[in-house]
Amino acid sequence: MKTKLKKSYRFALRSSGMITICAAIVICLFYYFDLYSPISIFLFIAIIFILSFFIIQYRAEKFIYKRVKRIYDDVSLLESTTFQDQPVTTDMKTLTEEIEKFAANKKLEIETLKIREVYRKEFLGNVSHELKTPLFTVQGYILTLLDGAMEDKAIRKKYLGRANKGVERLIYIVKDLDMITKLEAGDLHLEHADFDIVELTQNTFDLMEMKAAKKKITLTFDQEYQKPIYVHGDRERIQQVLTNLIVNSIKYGKEGGTTEISIENLIKNKVIIRVTDNGEGIEKQNIPRLFERFYRVDKSGSRKEGGSGLGLSIVKHIIEAHKEKIYVESVYGVGSEFSFTLEKSKQTS
Repeated sequence: MKTKLKKSYRFALRSSGMITICAAIVICLFYYFDLYSPISIFLFIAIIFILSFFIIQYRAEKFIYKRVKRIYDDVSLLESTTFQDQPVTTDMKTLTEEIEKFAANKKLEIETLKIREVYRKEFLGNVSHELKTPLFTVQGYILTLLDGAMEDKAIRKKYLGRANKGVERLIYIVKDLDMITKLEAGDLHLEHADFDIVELTQNTFDLMEMKAAKKKITLTFDQEYQKPIYVHGDRERIQQVLTNLIVNSIKYGKEGGTTEISIENLIKNKVIIRVTDNGEGIEKQNIPRLFERFYRVDKSGSRKEGGSGLGLSIVKHIIEAHKEKIYVESVYGVGSEFSFTLEKSKQTS
């Protein structure tokens, strides 16, 4: 505070000194030319006023401008994109607005970084957990074989088979992670073409038939579709979306339940595909995080249903890569509905 007062005093003293000197010079000139008439007095006042105005303006500009520019320079070091194209101004309102905007942006960035840090830690923990389980399983069977169980042909075959399943699970997780990484980076090329979504859904039903039969779950359409419905997209990736959604409905569906798919016109050039089940449903607080990597509604840590924990995340990325939307609605204890949009092909439109 003392430093600020001294600087302001210095500013005032120098400005007063300059005004006094100029006024003294004007007085001397008037005295030298012997100017004492009323007009001369008014002229003297006008000259002093003009000189004072310019001196104070010059001093204020110089005094404030230097400090304001220093603020701009300091802030520019932190955020060059915001200030580099803007002229330096002594308008304190404009400067205050810019600083407030800068502070708000930085606050938002810091909050975003904090959220990402939490997500990163959780993600690494999930990856570690998902990889650790099959790795330890494979290691356990191999160590058992090395400890002598290898001599028994039946046990050797059994344990090697189980170890192979563990390796397959690892490969499955790594492949899914690789796909998500490519989708996020935009490196996964989509082969767009026109195809019949009804036929593709029926093919997916046929592939999932045995899996559904184990839980006595019926895979069905909401109605009989007499005509093909052509959509535009990557056939293979959309089949992957349908497969993942149907597999999820089977995993968490009730024994003897139903998984139903409906295909409806949304707008002129869009259709919406709904995958509905009457399974256990999802609690409301879990719905916003369903599409996160490795996020599981079941917090018990059980992996009895298998899967990489990346299925829904892959589904979301594939649909977004098509520039479409995916939605979820669920009532706990009643069932769930996942739906996504696709562009109709021209022949369907």
